[in-house]
Amino acid sequence: MYYLFLVKKFKEGLWCEEARVYLGIIGFSILCITWNVRGMFSTLFDAFHHVAFQVASIITTTGFSTVDFDQWPQFSKCILVGLMLIGACAGSTGGGMKVSRIVIWVKEAKKEILSLLHPRSIKVLKIEGKAIGDDVVQSANAYFIVYFLIFSASVLIVSLDDFDFTTTFTAVAATFNNIGPGLGGVGPMSNFSGLSFLSKYVLMFDMLAGRLELFPMLLLFVPSTWKSL
Repeated sequence: MYYLFLVKKFKEGLWCEEARVYLGIIGFSILCITWNVRGMFSTLFDAFHHVAFQVASIITTTGFSTVDFDQWPQFSKCILVGLMLIGACAGSTGGGMKVSRIVIWVKEAKKEILSLLHPRSIKVLKIEGKAIGDDVVQSANAYFIVYFLIFSASVLIVSLDDFDFTTTFTAVAATFNNIGPGLGGVGPMSNFSGLSFLSKYVLMFDMLAGRLELFPMLLLFVPSTWKSL
């Protein structure tokens, strides 16, 4: 997609459905947050400039920050946390659940709703005009289940440090999705030094699992994996 944009073949580049959704999420987030924080900056352009950088940094899981976005309104911070969970596109080095899985889940949900209205109809889930097999959908669903279980367990363990919920939740979200800074006590102007050793080990595992994908990481804990080596 980047190559097609570079050679000015924009129509071919935007043919990728995941790319369109990805850019749509970025554009929508920038507009919403810019509107929400416009009063915190001297000019509208200044607000747009910092918001655009921050949104791009978080959804690409790059981890840089030019402002203390922990001081932004709750609406803006909720969007940023959502971007942390969504993450980058499939095949990239970015973390998160990946936009391709989000597209599959949304289309699968739409398919199920329409099936309730028309039980006898046969609907095929398609992405970019190509049919997606049940095995792909099952794999995405399994990923979500494992993601949710690990995320929930991590939040529960980190909560033993008795920090506020925002700090606890975003500490896991930031590490599991390889974002970098979170909110509250682990915000862009803070760090993770105040967490206990147990929490740091849990977050280190989350970082590795989020970077290497969940299933390859979990395979290391399956005894048969070591027996086959």
